Amino acid sequence: MKIPLFPLDLVLFPGAALPLHIFEDRYKEMIGECLQCHGEFGMVRARREGLAIVGCTAKIVTVMHRYPDGRLDILCRGERRFEIESLLDGRSFLQAEVDFLADREPCSTRRDREQCAALHMEMMELSGNAAAEFPQLDLNQPVAFLLASAIPADLEFKQELLHLHSDRERTARLMEFYQLILPKLQRGSVGLKTAAHNGFIM
Repeated sequence: MKIPLFPLDLVLFPGAALPLHIFEDRYKEMIGECLQCHGEFGMVRARREGLAIVGCTAKIVTVMHRYPDGRLDILCRGERRFEIESLLDGRSFLQAEVDFLADREPCSTRRDREQCAALHMEMMELSGNAAAEFPQLDLNQPVAFLLASAIPADLEFKQELLHLHSDRERTARLMEFYQLILPKLQRGSVGLKTAAHNGFIM
């Protein structure tokens, strides 16, 4: 299937919200066409060495603001993972032939999803992001993509998660990430408390 592409240095996950400010003429054209036909466009990570192969389509939820010069503020939602088969020329914006990617294997268990969400909350609190908006979760459904969209992790790790072919793999990989980073955050928290009390932990 042919879709327009919007390369940016970010990783979009299915179900995640993404606000965008559209100011380049080529993307005003692309978004205008998507609005007219209620179509999706592909968000794909633009790296120094080139485009990532796997991306996620974005559906425009609402136009938040239109400026007199044609710029737009839009709110999008991640929809479907895709893999780029070939890039296409011929338009002011980039297009690609893509294959959509379906998950394989069973989903994670509810117990694993609960544990993953609890680890996520602990990480956000210790990293000083407790006030950040926590994703609305239905633990009867997969939650890895929503949690991954909210973690302050580097984009290489997020891209790795986007490539994985099952929710069970993504949930397990996320838990490994939390279990790796939490001891570092805990040590940092203890160090801050010690410094604040002249070397005595209260």
